[in-house]
Amino acid sequence: MKKILLVAVIAALAIAFFAFDLDRYLTLDALKQGQSEFAALRADSPWLVASAFFALYVVVTALSLPGAAIMTLAAGALFGLLTGLVLVSFASTIGATLAFLVSRYLLRDWVQTRFGAKLKAINQGIERDGAFYLFTLRLVPIFPFFLINLLMGLTPIRTGTFYWVSQVGMLAGTVVYVNAGTQLATIERLGDILSPALLLSFALLGVFPLIAKRIVEVVRKRRVYAKWTRPESFDRNLVVIGAGAAGLVSAYIAAAVKAKVTLVEAHKMGGDCLNYGCVPSKSLIRSAKLAHQIRHGERYGLEAAEPRLSFPTVMARVHEKIRAIEPHDSVERYTGLGVEVLQGYARVVDPWTVEIAMNGGGTRRLTTRAIVIAAGASPTVPPLPGLDEVGYVTSDTLWDAFARLDAPPARLAVIGGGPIGCELAQAFARLGSQVTQVQRGPRIMPREDEEVSALVQAALERDGVRVLTGHKPVRCERDGDAKVLVAEHDGVERRIEFDALLVAVGRSARLSGYGLEELGVPTDRTVATNEYLETLYPNIYAAGDVAGPYQFTHTAAHMAWFASVNALFGEFRKFRVDYSVVPWTTFIDPEVARVGLNELEAKERGIACEVTRYGIDDLDRAIADSADYGFVKVLTVPGKDRILGVTLVGEHAGDLLAEYVLAMKHGLGLNKILGTIHTYPTLSEANKYAAGEWKRAHAPQRLLAWLGRYHAWKLGTRPVA
Repeated sequence: MKKILLVAVIAALAIAFFAFDLDRYLTLDALKQGQSEFAALRADSPWLVASAFFALYVVVTALSLPGAAIMTLAAGALFGLLTGLVLVSFASTIGATLAFLVSRYLLRDWVQTRFGAKLKAINQGIERDGAFYLFTLRLVPIFPFFLINLLMGLTPIRTGTFYWVSQVGMLAGTVVYVNAGTQLATIERLGDILSPALLLSFALLGVFPLIAKRIVEVVRKRRVYAKWTRPESFDRNLVVIGAGAAGLVSAYIAAAVKAKVTLVEAHKMGGDCLNYGCVPSKSLIRSAKLAHQIRHGERYGLEAAEPRLSFPTVMARVHEKIRAIEPHDSVERYTGLGVEVLQGYARVVDPWTVEIAMNGGGTRRLTTRAIVIAAGASPTVPPLPGLDEVGYVTSDTLWDAFARLDAPPARLAVIGGGPIGCELAQAFARLGSQVTQVQRGPRIMPREDEEVSALVQAALERDGVRVLTGHKPVRCERDGDAKVLVAEHDGVERRIEFDALLVAVGRSARLSGYGLEELGVPTDRTVATNEYLETLYPNIYAAGDVAGPYQFTHTAAHMAWFASVNALFGEFRKFRVDYSVVPWTTFIDPEVARVGLNELEAKERGIACEVTRYGIDDLDRAIADSADYGFVKVLTVPGKDRILGVTLVGEHAGDLLAEYVLAMKHGLGLNKILGTIHTYPTLSEANKYAAGEWKRAHAPQRLLAWLGRYHAWKLGTRPVA
């Protein structure tokens, strides 16, 4: 009842405020018109007027009514800078605290009870750094102050902390506004608007957020670096940890702009992509595809035959391709570019010092202005009972493990239905393995649209893969000489015998061993960074798989540009990393390529869109190549040709996607693609025909009807009604 009564009182006051049209007094015009009368009243009763103004300001702020900004200007106009500042500073803080307490009393228990689990991280952050967060919000008014008052009431921050931080944090902004009010009081004619004092006041209003932001940055830096001693000089401009895609690009850029840079790699140059991921898997997929084409030669007018497969030769080719590309990422190449390359394990011992345990023995310490952590990711291995006893491989270890085999595994079990699992399941099935793919969820490729998942599953099953969705791996065990994976489906256990087990359930960022824990850098599933890829320490950056949110070689290279440029030149200008247009491809057959939204994501996020679809089975070149399967699906803004996302399924889908990536990056719509000449006969015409489908669906029917009448008239015939 107390809460209901309080709500009723607040509602009554708010209703009265608007019902009696009191808001008309809280405007700039009213301030100017009543200025002389108020001055006379103040001269007669200065304390009474000041007290009434103070009380009114508290009420307006406590009830979150509109007009606080005008009242702040009024304080300067009516009381002058010093008195107005004192009145507003305390009245605004008291009013804000009252609003804070009302929000806490009425809503905090209900919000925390209902959303406590989701708010856990926020609550912990407020308990740890609430004063700093509030000070930042007060100093840089990104959100309306009344909203901050209400939302902070829902958090665990102490009332006393809220009061004094608000008092201090709002002081700078209050000075600017009150000072502007003192200048408004001097306007008596149009020429006064151009007075230097007034122009300065308005200039302060404009630049205050920028100044405040800079102050916050300085305060934050002082806080995070407080317990560390900054070196007087540095050995390097940049130290990069990890020589995968993100690390290589970071070092390359630093060397290109003549910075002194050291690149540290503990294992193999080129990282996961060259040695375990993109290069070996695509080499294997190409061999598997050729074996598949030989097996289905009748599609090309040839006699079908079983390929004469030498698995050791296939695996030797994989390693040959790795060696052929290695020089691109080699120590010699980067040394020639001006990068110092050290092979060893790097650990950050303080924000400016990196200690390297050299592979050849000994240690080195380097001081550096900035650090980029590009440690990458490694395969995730679930805690499955019996897994170590039966043995397993991952997408990292299978290349060496299988290179020792005389033939592909007779029976291969694959745990995981994502891109890696699907690619390798299909490749080994085409090379002759009997493959069983086990997916815990209801469908494989769960990030794609349902029709894409269905198409991929059908393609895998045509190649002989037994796809088991909705099967939860429970344990592994040995049954005599046999190895068995036990999976549960609808409460029933299913036993899957195998000769080799591939675990492909995703990849996890490499977070331990780099000194991040000792420095207090937040890490959960990835290294926590802001929009500039800065960690807790503004001179330590993270890029690539270790930082997320995407685990692709091309996004790692993309992030590396932002990390290295910000690390080297951030004191002049920083660049926010741009994830607006991120493409990716799953290299199964048919390929699945995507950029932007798909229908699944659009629905989950409540984004309205139109879907245009073109079937590649209608494309001349696809028919000629016996590759007439798949589709192009384009999502656009309703009624417009602006592209929101594209899903492409078919031969060379990853290559065809590039046109849409370029269009989305530069704001080109489907009309531009339709008006672009595409070579005939090529698969790229699918993009033009998809644009044509959109154009046909948006043809101006009324205008076309009139054109029909016009052409009939030109023929001298009577137009059809």
